[in-house]
Amino acid sequence: MSLQIIDRKEKLIGFSRTLVTLSLVAFSGFFIACTQKKQAEKLSKELNVYNWSYYIGKNTIPNFEREFNVKVNYDNYSSNEELLAKLQSGAKGYDVIFPSDYMVQIMIKQKLLEPLNMKNIPNFKNIAQKFKNLPFDPNNKFSIPYLWGTTGIGINTEKVQDYVDGWDILWNMKYKGRITILDDMRFGIVPALKKLGYSINTTNPKELEEAKRLLMIQKPLVKAYTSDTYIDMLKSGDSWIAYGYSGDIYQVAKENPSIRYVIPKEGTCIWVDNMCIPKGAPHKYTAEVFINYILRPEVSAEISNETWYANPNEASYGLTNPKIINDPSIYPPKEILDKCEFLKDVGDATILYSKIWSQVKSK
Repeated sequence: MSLQIIDRKEKLIGFSRTLVTLSLVAFSGFFIACTQKKQAEKLSKELNVYNWSYYIGKNTIPNFEREFNVKVNYDNYSSNEELLAKLQSGAKGYDVIFPSDYMVQIMIKQKLLEPLNMKNIPNFKNIAQKFKNLPFDPNNKFSIPYLWGTTGIGINTEKVQDYVDGWDILWNMKYKGRITILDDMRFGIVPALKKLGYSINTTNPKELEEAKRLLMIQKPLVKAYTSDTYIDMLKSGDSWIAYGYSGDIYQVAKENPSIRYVIPKEGTCIWVDNMCIPKGAPHKYTAEVFINYILRPEVSAEISNETWYANPNEASYGLTNPKIINDPSIYPPKEILDKCEFLKDVGDATILYSKIWSQVKSK
């Protein structure tokens, strides 16, 4: 065979390979374009998000809206029970909600949540193993951890000279009219139960009655029962002592270095708030895309950096403010966590908790 024929064959083979390569590139581009078009077609034009107050990054929603061309309608609630009452009353239209651990358990029992399609939430892999498969939702069928933290005491050290390491400060007469308490029938009773040495999930009527008596003694000292405005009251100086959520109090401390957060020595409540989709959500696929977006490391880190809450997304830690990661009151060591409890569904005893809280607030 002559060299000319060999050279011609090699050129033909090379040309064929080029055609194949170009065809594959073109097909790949066509496939990606089709996938993106298909996703765009499946995405809704709007999404309805119902979350706690002061609980997301400034850019989280705007960036999602720009990237996915979806209008987000964003609203707030102030307690798990308020959220539950909305869903039980038949309120429609919410796509993403953020219930706490025990409330997820209740909502699952009442069939108020949609099962999640994890194929649409691949960033679930970023969640630390210890926050997966928690008892209130085994296998994460209905919920994805969002943020976690503790309840404790915010102290204005310029006004409060006493050394504070436990729940007693919430019953100190010196600070009458300067104390705020969370307005929540489960969280609100925690200080009394822990001060008495009882579980925050007790169903014992005698123990709950003791807790009620303590709360009645405390009532004249309380300036307000509030789960949202207490941040502003602590910031303005209207209150000096606030029983609240860790991240909320740290948000105030960012602006006022006199504010510090205390986890009481008797122990407290540890909680995990979760992203869920309520039953009958009108935009379920878009809700799952939103949840997956929240689980991006940079998005989760921005939320923690803004709110100062601990994050279950371990892929975000390298992007999170080191002051947050290294603060033992935000990421408590084991010896402190061992004294903390998750709130659980207390079943029929919920009626007792509700009755106690109503009596405390009404008298």
